[in-house]
This record gives sequence, structure tokens and C-alpha cells, in this order.
Amino acid sequence: MLYELIAVVRPGKLGEVKEIVRTAGSLILKSGGTIRGIKNWGVFSLPKRTRKHQAQHDNGHYFIMRYDASSRIQDDVRKTLGLDPRMIKFSSVKMGDGTLESLSKIGGSIPWDTREEF
Repeated sequence: MLYELIAVVRPGKLGEVKEIVRTAGSLILKSGGTIRGIKNWGVFSLPKRTRKHQAQHDNGHYFIMRYDASSRIQDDVRKTLGLDPRMIKFSSVKMGDGTLESLSKIGGSIPWDTREEF
């Protein structure tokens, strides 16, 4: 299945964001999944102040990743990100209706200002 992960990391060091992306990506690749695309969106204000891991956050560093993987791998990625204290929030959604034809139309390019229709 094709999944899209949108994650918000505590702002500060870009190296932390890269390390989190590398960790999630290696979980996917080691289990036979495929990464279609990764996009760094940068630091933005959160919709509302969030308390996570005993800290208040007003801003977050956003990134998005599209990947093909089984539901078991997707669960492993969610568990790993949920335990990381550098993560503020994340959401993973299944894309498409599951047919090969609809999934083949979704590329790895993840533009900020437009969404692809499928």
C-alpha cells in the first residue's frame, strides 16, 4: 500500500530531522518497502501550542514522506516515531483506493502548494 507520512519535529537542528527521516526510511527499506519521495517543508508555526514530552511547542519542522509498504511496516514506523522524544506530531494516511491503476498515478513529487488528484 502507498502511505503518506506528515511529521512535525521540534525545531532547531536540521540534523535531527535528517536522522528521524533516515531512521524511518531505513525501517521501510529493510523490510522491503519503497520510498517514493521525501520533502522538507521547513519550520512553521503550529496551529496551536502543543505540549509534548514535557515541553511546550509553538513551531515545528515539517517533513513529508511517501512510501510503499505493508501495513505491518507502517505500524513499525508509527511505533518508532511515537517513541522518539524529538517528534511533536505525525500522521500517516493510506493513499488511493488500493488499485494498482490509481496508485500508479501518484508520484513521488510532493509539491507544497498543490495536491495531486487521484
